[in-house]
Amino acid sequence: MAITIQDIAKLRKMSGAGLSDCKKALEETNGDFEKAMEIIRTKGKAVAAKRSDREAAEGCVLAAAKKGFAAIVSLQCETDFVAKNQGHLDLTKAILDAAMEHTPKTKEELLALPLHDGRPIADHITDRIGSTGEKMELGNYEFIKSDYTTFYIHPGNKLAVIVSFNEEIDERMARDIAMQVASMNPISIDEKGVPQHVIDEELKIARDKAREAGKPENILDRIAEGSLQKYYKENTLMHQAFIKDNKLTIADYLKQGSKTLQVTDFRRVNLNEE
Repeated sequence: MAITIQDIAKLRKMSGAGLSDCKKALEETNGDFEKAMEIIRTKGKAVAAKRSDREAAEGCVLAAAKKGFAAIVSLQCETDFVAKNQGHLDLTKAILDAAMEHTPKTKEELLALPLHDGRPIADHITDRIGSTGEKMELGNYEFIKSDYTTFYIHPGNKLAVIVSFNEEIDERMARDIAMQVASMNPISIDEKGVPQHVIDEELKIARDKAREAGKPENILDRIAEGSLQKYYKENTLMHQAFIKDNKLTIADYLKQGSKTLQVTDFRRVNLNEE
């Protein structure tokens, strides 16, 4: 049977594959859409196996929040060209929507969730691999369960943040905190969340520097402790200077909303090099 441009357009909408791949698949199957889709999926699996050792460092990062749950997903690929394609953005959004609806506990659970056609997310990613010819994978899935959450997506869809709070918070203030996390990349909420190995390393570095500078041994610990406090100020969220007013720490800023307001958790995903 003759393959029309309408047939090709329909298969392209179904699969996200290129026009030439759609035309070829329809010709091979004599216009059978289900068999044509299977050809495209098979191609995706073959491309995925062939390019398994490639690095998928580009991609799209999206986030969302609702009462009780916030999530970030990143659908990663090899090139920025594919990452900016509308089909890539649409699939990332569909994956995020599925996460927000079903609140899966792991990335594996998320990949198994069905999209609009009943097929799992993992299969849809394979389809996109076949249509783009690039390695593609669900790189990150981060979530927070809390009654009070917010999110921030930096322009360009390479960086996203989710944050939770212990009580209701003004929307503008919540966004400010999320933007702080995006901009300043804190290691933890406060000093209590800094891993012990990081603390030990910072103290060791400070002592070594002081010793090299000729400082007496009996004051090295005091110097190192001062250096550690500076590290907390620069790298823990509560002690960081607020990016919109460096006269305030984030702890000070939160007190403007409520004396009991606290950040309880945050997650940050960034595909750009820090």
